[in-house]
Amino acid sequence: MNTFGKLLRPFFGVSQEEATSFSPGDERAALRLETVISTVTKGCQLTLQNSRSEVLVPRLEAFDAEIRGFAYEGAGTGLAAMDCAFPWRDRTKAFLEGPGGPYTYAVHIGAGLALARLRRRPEPFLRRLDPVMCWMAIDGYGFHEGFFARRRFVQGQQVPGHLSAYGRRTFDHGLGRAIWFLSGGNIDEVAATIGGFAAGRQRDLWSGIGLACGYTGGVSRTAIEALREQAGPHAAQLGVGTAIAANARLRAHSPGPYADLACEVLCGTSCAQASAIVERAFVGLPLGGAEPAYAIWRQRIASQLETGLLA
Repeated sequence: MNTFGKLLRPFFGVSQEEATSFSPGDERAALRLETVISTVTKGCQLTLQNSRSEVLVPRLEAFDAEIRGFAYEGAGTGLAAMDCAFPWRDRTKAFLEGPGGPYTYAVHIGAGLALARLRRRPEPFLRRLDPVMCWMAIDGYGFHEGFFARRRFVQGQQVPGHLSAYGRRTFDHGLGRAIWFLSGGNIDEVAATIGGFAAGRQRDLWSGIGLACGYTGGVSRTAIEALREQAGPHAAQLGVGTAIAANARLRAHSPGPYADLACEVLCGTSCAQASAIVERAFVGLPLGGAEPAYAIWRQRIASQLETGLLA
């Protein structure tokens, strides 16, 4: 293990209690979620042992294709932690521009986990990341705070005061994903939890649920149909999250039955078509404007899903 990894590794262990501290929900869903948390943790630990790509990438690629993205998420956590502790190199950015590119969603989310674990304010770190996808790090930050500090951020519904207005929205995307995990895939519990939040926050929480349902999955068609009904007026945002999950899987050549099923129910189309909508939304995105390009990208996806322009 390299010296940096030895220094950081104690901060990034996840206990068995933490890894399984969600509601039992559906037994199959609970087992799935436990596997996901374990894989992210392993990916982080492998990165802290040796972050050189020639060593790390074969270890990450050894994971089964369907769960490999979670190992890359862990790699993003480890690399961002090293960038925070030893900031004279941009390890995360270099990884994204190299072998981590196909897993850009996962690596950015993992970076956000590291920022939360190290108690760093996340937005200054965004300049080290992709100019569009950097906001996914705030999503990861929100997931961490929701999962590991649920009393404050889920039960207490707090929002970090240091985040910008749009940062608070992307924080809620991640918080929604944490609610999916904490519920153990129990749809009634998901809906009840989100229903307790202020109305203005619910659309972003539901979008996070859509991403978690589409990428992590673990529940049946019947449960996903119930999820769509429970989302009510926010069903479109549920679909945005699911379409992004589809794109994440297809970019990484990491097909998953949960993505196919979720897209069919929540987007009204196939996984491939939903992913194509997401890809088209990237074209010609304006950078450096008052509104984040990431926000415009998501608006384009929502518009395409709502109007059914799949051609």
